[in-house]
Amino acid sequence: QVQLVESGGGLVQAGGSLRLSCAASRGIFRINFMGWYRQAPGKQRDLVARITISGVTNYGDSVKGRFTISRDNAKNTVYLQMNSLKPEDTAVYYCNAIDSGRPYWGQGTQVTVSS
Repeated sequence: QVQLVESGGGLVQAGGSLRLSCAASRGIFRINFMGWYRQAPGKQRDLVARITISGVTNYGDSVKGRFTISRDNAKNTVYLQMNSLKPEDTAVYYCNAIDSGRPYWGQGTQVTVSS
């Protein structure tokens, strides 16, 4: 099992930046897929970004060119750098890991972008 704890959310003005962190309770060097999802009120949870063990990334269409996912296996941490934030980026952001085919989720961190 792995526990995930997100941090770094908050309130920011449109055009600003935030960096989210996801700290894992154990080593992530063998966890193939780690990623970020988000869920706005009344909407489904959608993929924001995902990174594989070899560093291959993919992004949701709405964040391409603005967000960057990275992982630091030595620190058991995954990051999401969010630039040029828009009000429509407002959501709860969840860290996700898929280990041996089983999904794990963090508790989420709120990101609010004001116009």
